[in-house]
Amino acid sequence: MTLFRKPTSIKGTLLALLLPSGILLMAIAWLVHGLLLERMSRDFVESRLKDEVAFLEHQIRESDGKIRNLQTGDYFQEVFHHAFAIQSPTQTLVSPQSWAALLGPLLEPGQPGTVRVRNSKILNAPSDILAFRKSFQVAGERLVVIVAEDMAALHDSQAELHAWTAIVSLLLIMLLVGVIWVAITLSMRPIGSLQAALKQLQTGEVTRINVRAPEEFRPLVQQLNQVLDSLDQRLERSRDALANLSHSVKTPIAAVRQVLEDTSRTLDDDLRQEMGSRLGNLDKQLEAEMRRSRFAGPQAGKSSRPVDQARDLLWMLGRLYPEKSFELSTELTEETHWPIEQHDLNEILGNLLDNAGKWSAHCVELSLRDDQGRMVIAVSDDGPGVAEESLSKLGKRGLRLDEQISGHGLGLAIVNDIVGRYGGNLIIERNKGHGLSAIVELSAQLL
Repeated sequence: MTLFRKPTSIKGTLLALLLPSGILLMAIAWLVHGLLLERMSRDFVESRLKDEVAFLEHQIRESDGKIRNLQTGDYFQEVFHHAFAIQSPTQTLVSPQSWAALLGPLLEPGQPGTVRVRNSKILNAPSDILAFRKSFQVAGERLVVIVAEDMAALHDSQAELHAWTAIVSLLLIMLLVGVIWVAITLSMRPIGSLQAALKQLQTGEVTRINVRAPEEFRPLVQQLNQVLDSLDQRLERSRDALANLSHSVKTPIAAVRQVLEDTSRTLDDDLRQEMGSRLGNLDKQLEAEMRRSRFAGPQAGKSSRPVDQARDLLWMLGRLYPEKSFELSTELTEETHWPIEQHDLNEILGNLLDNAGKWSAHCVELSLRDDQGRMVIAVSDDGPGVAEESLSKLGKRGLRLDEQISGHGLGLAIVNDIVGRYGGNLIIERNKGHGLSAIVELSAQLL
């Protein structure tokens, strides 16, 4: 049986992670507080004991070692609240007297300066003391002084303080729970707005998501809007393609139908050729519109490997035009990915290379490169080129004069359509020697 089920919501996940973490950290802080409090208390008491031993030593030296003349018992008990023991070669003085059995063994030689005695079972004496011992000589006589404090009272104070710290920690944990809950609720408000926007989008109240999303969700909103733009563009392209196709084939079909329905006219060779030409035009128009309808445009999660696709196309065109050379120039690796749909990149490369292969004399060069955030495709040939006044007409959007013949025209128009949907540019220019260069520039930030 599963003891812990992973939360299915962001709020549940944050609460499941933050609350135990906060409680654990508070518990660790409470334990560390107890250890530090014990250490600080011991250091403070030890420092006081040293000062009081020094004071007692000063009093003894002032009396030339005559401890009988000291009136320190009441003074230490009433002012310092400490017990003490003084030992000389002739006398031992302990105050209070009930501590004599406890402090007596500490007067023996070899005892360290600071002594801690725990779990003492001596009657009328504390069970836990901290003492400081010092030996010195006065007038040639060796004296030993010990000042001790009962740690039980201090422990009681520490325990009370530690208990209050635990209570405050619990209150802070409760406050932390409230703060975390409020923080999560406030942080999740934009998600609620996004959810409402998606519902409005589903019901048709809005056409795009226009909410002030947090920085972490802005890429998601942008991608969703791009998907919606892509769907709208596809729908528009489909409608335009159907309208264009209907308008383009209506007249040729009517002419062929009229010829076939005219029983008084025989089908001679000239008429057959005319009908075949018209049907061929219909086939080319259908192919052109079908190719246009397959354009995907920029889509999230779609990418291609330009080097691999370029090499495959160059190999195929090398077999199609065996008398011509196709060269690839690039610094990209085979693992390089471009955020372009694979079919769209094939259309761009295939049309540019096919046009260059048809018109080149000997060689076609393909260059692929990344240029400061831009993806650049350049295809150049050594063919006859075109006149300067006709250069601006190549690949113009909507130009359909060359769509029924091979060569520059249909291919460049298709490339121009695809590049336009990716927010890029198609530049056609004359080479310095012979031929043309077609350069496609796409910005990675726009994809």
